[in-house]
Amino acid sequence: MSGSLNPAALARLLGQWHSGAAPAYRELSDVVRLLILDGRIPLDTALPSERTLSATLGLSRTTVTAAYAALREQGFLSSGQGSRGRTCLPRPSGQAGGLGTASLSGAPGLAVPDGVIDLAYASLPASGEVVHRAFAAALTELPALLPGFGYDALGVPALRDALAARYTAVGVATSPAQILVTSGAQHALNIVLRALAGRQDKVLVEHPTYPNALDAIRARGCRIVPVALPPAPEKRWDMEAVESALAQQRPKLAYVVPDFHNPTGRLMTDTDRRRLVSAAAASGTVLVADETLRELNLDGREAAPLASFSPAVVSIGSLSKSHWAGLRTGWIRASESLIQPFAAARTTMDLGGPVVEQLAAAHLVRSLEEPLPARRAALRKSRDVLLDLLQEHLPLWQPERPDGGLAVWCRLPFPSSTALAVTAPDFGIRLAAGPRFGTGGVFENYLRVPFTLPPDKLETAVLALRSAQDRLDSSPQLRRKLKDSPAVAIA
Repeated sequence: MSGSLNPAALARLLGQWHSGAAPAYRELSDVVRLLILDGRIPLDTALPSERTLSATLGLSRTTVTAAYAALREQGFLSSGQGSRGRTCLPRPSGQAGGLGTASLSGAPGLAVPDGVIDLAYASLPASGEVVHRAFAAALTELPALLPGFGYDALGVPALRDALAARYTAVGVATSPAQILVTSGAQHALNIVLRALAGRQDKVLVEHPTYPNALDAIRARGCRIVPVALPPAPEKRWDMEAVESALAQQRPKLAYVVPDFHNPTGRLMTDTDRRRLVSAAAASGTVLVADETLRELNLDGREAAPLASFSPAVVSIGSLSKSHWAGLRTGWIRASESLIQPFAAARTTMDLGGPVVEQLAAAHLVRSLEEPLPARRAALRKSRDVLLDLLQEHLPLWQPERPDGGLAVWCRLPFPSSTALAVTAPDFGIRLAAGPRFGTGGVFENYLRVPFTLPPDKLETAVLALRSAQDRLDSSPQLRRKLKDSPAVAIA
């Protein structure tokens, strides 16, 4: 279960909720419903009792009772025992059309028809000549390794040396013995989960978060503890909620993306990083920091790596977002005491990564900055173009301007994300619906839109989004077309 919400925390989430435009019970139920749909109140969370919430909000108990009754009638609150129902979503109904509770689950390798613009992936093409040169250099070094067996669960020494030097240079003293090379960041997370978390162990995540991480946590049989991110324009983490969840739930692991968070593009401040590390230490939780987007800093805002605040942090990285996903090279940086268990867990999946790719990756890590200024400049331009296009063609959408990363997280005017994803291929685009980024089908009010395409294709994509939106606006019944929606793989 996701735990309970105390009345003070709910009051803080509600904000200035009572406008007087409708009866108080209706406004209260509407705001709580939107908080559930947005993921700010996790599913299966017990709401405060009627008595305590009425006292905190200064309302009559009759008003709170009526609001809770409305939420139960709408399917957003279970009956529960007494007045402490738990948050939920309405069951899909063939006649109601629902609120898009069907999520588009991951299906790696799903083919995209020719001519369709794929916005389900947030990834870049290879950094051209830089990657080519790295592989050419790797081939010249390969003969020296051919007398060996080619198996190395820890990784090729040259790459581990380069990664250790890179971490040390950015303020996280690291030895090669603290590095385990993996076949990408997803592989790294699976190794960490297999080594440190068992079935039914709790894993805290930001909500929303990276969909493939959610898939890995579920596949391990762990229980997800979602902690909501505040909506824009607050542009921060809700550290009070994080600290409360860590103290109450005491999860085994916490998976976080502090550097240009996927999908919001936010950068966690150093102050919040200190609070996070302190709270995790107090709860006995291992922090797993996904740093795959750290190099895509578009506005020059600085923050120290999470591991610089505590040697207990486990860092995950890869070259997939900064250089090329085709490299399939990632890593884990952790204390030496954890690297050996990680290596042992890794051997249950594979016996080591491809040698040539690791040799090439070592060259790329040693000259990591070479392609990045040009890539960042291109991404800044594409980000600004996308934001301008959205404002022009979809003015009711509310995109959050990201500090970095590869995508814009957009709030939609009504909960139609899955319906848009189902309709979009008719207009030549493929989308990842908002519920893919959360648990239990929430985030129907959101859509992630990557800006990894060149400006001309971005314009084509936004015009297609506008056409899909127009169809939904004119044909609400299309929002019901959910059951047979195709699965979507997301990066």
